Amino acid sequence: MNNASVTLRLLDKADKEILKLPRAVKGALYDFQHKFKTNPQATGLQLKQLKGDSRLWSARVNDEYRALLLRLADTDWLIVSLKHRKEVYENLDRLSYGINQVTGAIEYVDLQVVEESVLRRVSPARPAAPERPVPEQTRPQPQPQPQQQPEPTRPEPLFARFTDEQLTDLGVAEPLIPVVRTLTTEEQLLGLVEFAPQLTGEILLSLFDGKSYDEVLEQVTAPVAAPEPVDTEDFQAAAERPATMVTTTDEALREALEGEDFGRWKVFLHPTQSKLVERDYSGPARVGGGPGTGKTIVALHRVKHLVEQLPPGRNKPVLLTTYNKNLAADLRTRLLELGGEELLSRVEISHVDQLALRVVREAEPGNAKQTTDDNQVLREWRAMLDELGETNWDADFLHDEWTQVILGQAVASRTEYFRARRAGRGRNIARAERAEIWQLAEKFTQRLDRLGRQTWAQVAERAARLEMEREGRIHAVERQREEAGGLDNIHLQDGSAGRLRYRYRHIVVDEAQDLRPGHWKMLRAMVDHDRNDIFLVGDTHQRIYNNQVTLGSLGVNIRGRSAKLTLSYRTTRQILGSALGVLEGESFDDLDGNQETLAGYRSVLTGAPPALHPSQDWESEREEIAELVSDWNDIPLEQIAICVPTNAMAQEVAFTLAQSGIRAVEIGPDGPRGDEGVHIGTMFRFKGLEYQRMIIAGVSEGLVPRNTVLGLQHSDALRYRRELQRARSLLFVAATRSRDALAVFWHGKPSRFLAPLLTE
Repeated sequence: MNNASVTLRLLDKADKEILKLPRAVKGALYDFQHKFKTNPQATGLQLKQLKGDSRLWSARVNDEYRALLLRLADTDWLIVSLKHRKEVYENLDRLSYGINQVTGAIEYVDLQVVEESVLRRVSPARPAAPERPVPEQTRPQPQPQPQQQPEPTRPEPLFARFTDEQLTDLGVAEPLIPVVRTLTTEEQLLGLVEFAPQLTGEILLSLFDGKSYDEVLEQVTAPVAAPEPVDTEDFQAAAERPATMVTTTDEALREALEGEDFGRWKVFLHPTQSKLVERDYSGPARVGGGPGTGKTIVALHRVKHLVEQLPPGRNKPVLLTTYNKNLAADLRTRLLELGGEELLSRVEISHVDQLALRVVREAEPGNAKQTTDDNQVLREWRAMLDELGETNWDADFLHDEWTQVILGQAVASRTEYFRARRAGRGRNIARAERAEIWQLAEKFTQRLDRLGRQTWAQVAERAARLEMEREGRIHAVERQREEAGGLDNIHLQDGSAGRLRYRYRHIVVDEAQDLRPGHWKMLRAMVDHDRNDIFLVGDTHQRIYNNQVTLGSLGVNIRGRSAKLTLSYRTTRQILGSALGVLEGESFDDLDGNQETLAGYRSVLTGAPPALHPSQDWESEREEIAELVSDWNDIPLEQIAICVPTNAMAQEVAFTLAQSGIRAVEIGPDGPRGDEGVHIGTMFRFKGLEYQRMIIAGVSEGLVPRNTVLGLQHSDALRYRRELQRARSLLFVAATRSRDALAVFWHGKPSRFLAPLLTE
């Protein structure tokens, strides 16, 4: 057989099993796959059909290990497991495989491994108390009989309220139903989930968490159900379905087995994710979901999918953007890993402020203003108010009003400001007060001009206006062409042909919840209103800036094209439950004027609950943190992060660690400022990052949330609620950066946000 004639696939669950094997075995598997695809009948491979089975075969990987393969067709094979040779040929009834009737996916289960995993987690039953012997003696009158000890009650099976038919209709692997019936504890359930097909694990954990049959059917099963009736005998058709997560190429196999998270993401996408990546949308589309659900991965694969549909060319018609430089650099690295230079050559990657600044500088080459961040802008507001002796208004309020209302709605005059909408801004402002605010805003703008500075909000609004004007010219050309019967107006086009095209054919936005209104107006004008024009991913529960927008009002209509990812691949169930507790009592928007929820958000990963560490004062808290980091000496320091409320606290923690001989690296606006050491930064810095172990320090009342926020409760109730929500979101983001372990420290009074954790 020649190399092209044989297809060898690797099942998703098999790669997780193989990752646990010695490196030498994985190396042998690379050689095996090459030899097998060249000639499966080669003598050294010892390909043989397992006794009593028509489809399951074994083949030699090395002296000790054998690959178990399903023969899908004459030249199409699927690796379902890699086992020691002693475990391959005995008790073959334990090896179960089939096609899921709901998803149409190929599923493989070693029932013996599953049962052993469940049994390992059985809690020893408490022995029943022995009955007391009744002395045989004559009684003159009836006496009360000695009470017999009741027999110990057997715990009720976890899924007793669901029938076998209901479980299989949801998508639970049929061979596992008898094992499911024996489960009585969460520990046993987790033992089954570790080795069960992924969908089975998701379903059972959702039911265990209290979701109803209908909720699980809608949130877990429906998104991955096959669109057509499933033939449970057609294995080759099943192998082609998104629900059967497999890989076929040599390079993809290597990526999957390297053990790196992104290596797996490049190969195995959850069926729900695959559908969102490949769908043809009639207009802008949004994908939401909690932390760790793979939104960024979906965005990257979406970019790859869009590029693959492009005609040949050398231009970059696809824009991939996000809200800051650090995340944009990470997107570039990942996209390069995903598709190489060829993919990168058709995509422009830029953080959205950089993009806006470029637009402004193209149109105004003489504009040499220095762009200033929000912290510096607030300092300028305070300085101006001090100079004016103004005490009626505080700098934070004026900055938000100027940014969100005046700039956000492109208000150009006092009269327009009198009419401007202020929905969601809190305190009511009378006409006379608006006049005062407008006067202060004008003075502030003039102050920035004198200083030769501009804010990022000003840049975004200026870029939006320029792009909207350019779009207007494009429409004028199109109308002229239509009126001329399809002919171009040479004079109208002359000298501007390059500018009179939309900049992009497709735009993909990551972390969409943190873009300003000006950003959205600019992006909307950069791409034609067409199929698959804008694709955005984000989660408003993770919004860390005050950029609350309604996309529909900005021309980005996502109604009917909004979906949600609910399965977390990063955070354990224990950490996830605690993080969700931080958000308790808050409601969040969905970027389009409706409410967003994390209903159905779940994880199949398990670990220890977050560790809570109260301290007497900040100094002792830092010392305890250094002690814990020293104890975590089994992983690289770069896989440990410490998150604190302020920059000053970050520096103080770094100093304490240094005294203990522990190297630390501060995270700045552009990412970690060094290669080796524990990562330390404020909560704002950790968006988009993840670590094996996470410490959140200084989670004390007055720091999380800040005292300045608490002071707003009576003076500006709506702004108080907004800032409180933002503080919750920041803590939520920090808590969900951790994969394996989370430790929360505080001194004095714990933050009010920790109340659900402290009462568990």
